[in-house]
Amino acid sequence: MCGYTCPMKEKHMLKKADAVTKVPNEFLDLTKQMKSFGVPGINVEAVVASQQKNVDAITQANQLAIEGAQALFRRQTEIARSAIEDFSSMFRDFMQSAASPENKIATQAQHSKVAIEKGMASARELADLAIKANTEAFNVIGNRVAETLDEVRDYARNRTA
Repeated sequence: MCGYTCPMKEKHMLKKADAVTKVPNEFLDLTKQMKSFGVPGINVEAVVASQQKNVDAITQANQLAIEGAQALFRRQTEIARSAIEDFSSMFRDFMQSAASPENKIATQAQHSKVAIEKGMASARELADLAIKANTEAFNVIGNRVAETLDEVRDYARNRTA
């Protein structure tokens, strides 16, 4: 393309627009061209449709993985915020308490126990979220692989029938 002030700018832009709108037609023409090769027994439309299903499954799996990662990140943020609030409250209580040093240590031990239990529960929860997100994404791909194998089986049966 010449540049912004090029007198041919509109012509170049039209060529770009034509190229964008012709992509699907060229793709269909490629399908027709593959038919013209005369490969016996190959149903080009079925192959293209199968590949489109593969792309759709990968897209869906990626979307599920992204949503799962976002949910995991949101929950991690919530857990971190809660832990910071709990620690601040515990520290404030410890510093403002007029209790004896022994009572402060006992209280501190109890707070520590609660914090560890919460941390373990949070770790389990985050692991479960990650497992759920990954399982959903992998199930989409696994189902599509099974469908593809069924398509191949059906194709083979039709070829021998």
